[in-house]
Amino acid sequence: MKRLIFDAHLDLSMNAIEWNRDLTRPLTEIRQREMNMSDKPDRGKGTVCLPELRKGKIGIVVATQLARFTPYGSALSGWNSPQQAWSMTQAQLAWYREMEVLGEMIQITDAEQLETHLALWNDDSKPDEEKPVGYILSLEGADSLVDVSYLHRAYGYGLRAIGLSHFGPGRYAPGTKTEGPITPLGFELLGEMSKLNMILDTTHLTDQGFDQVLDFYEGPVWSSHHNVRKFVPNQRQLSDHQIERLIKRGAVIGGMLDCWAMDIRFIDTVSDPWQLDIRLEQLVDHWDHICQLAGNSHHVAIGSDLDGIFGTEQSPWDLNSSADLQKFEFILSNRGYKESDIDNIFSKNWLRFLRKAWSK
Repeated sequence: MKRLIFDAHLDLSMNAIEWNRDLTRPLTEIRQREMNMSDKPDRGKGTVCLPELRKGKIGIVVATQLARFTPYGSALSGWNSPQQAWSMTQAQLAWYREMEVLGEMIQITDAEQLETHLALWNDDSKPDEEKPVGYILSLEGADSLVDVSYLHRAYGYGLRAIGLSHFGPGRYAPGTKTEGPITPLGFELLGEMSKLNMILDTTHLTDQGFDQVLDFYEGPVWSSHHNVRKFVPNQRQLSDHQIERLIKRGAVIGGMLDCWAMDIRFIDTVSDPWQLDIRLEQLVDHWDHICQLAGNSHHVAIGSDLDGIFGTEQSPWDLNSSADLQKFEFILSNRGYKESDIDNIFSKNWLRFLRKAWSK
């Protein structure tokens, strides 16, 4: 019997809209359609689709909207105005709504809906293949919020979590591969988020920004897809100081499966996961470190980031699709994790976090 998995970071709508992937179709078909395409390095190498999520009993996900604003002169890809970025997030939202119409997905915005969805996935009388994947909507990088008033519009359509930054400079906060503090607009946004009891995602913040938001923000905080700086010593991963601060806040940290975040030897578009022997088990090293700092398994979980602008060329070599997340049951058991610890990592830590956050 497979355990239910809660994956706290999947860029589903980005793949559907910008990569033009029909995620309702089998993975083999999606890959075959991309066989002769070369516009992106991960063409024909995707790992995520709705049938594979169901196959892996990944019944609940945090699904993103993502559209970055890039100022004039920036080398990063993105949109030339906040209004264009907002419009892209609305196209992504429309795709989620279409998945709901088809019965492929169902949005979860509060504790009651969460419990109803859990009851459905815990009901073994209905095949998992016929169940909708539940999703909690998150905004990765706040650039697309034209101004703070747009937060309330987004909350109205079900947005429940926000990360202020992504890569590079940001309108609300600088992100990965940059330095610097939260912007004045970022602090204004945090104040409004707190009033709505929204979840703040610390992923992609600078070190200075991380400390600022944990000092300032009074609402629930999680880190949806982050690994450990001890093993991958760059600014994108969490330092022990940051991990300890998150533990004190009752946060959960989602382990991610981008090889770049798992192994310091890996270089994007150059390295090969098989040649470096990067396997799923290496993520357990990151989880172990957090568990040792916490003294328990209550603060680690899955935030895979699979197909987050990469595919099998940048994933552990023993993962072919998102359904292979189930392999962690054997890996964790073999590493000495108890049944209760495995349950925590697979779903219970995220569920415990949401029940507490949404009880207010």
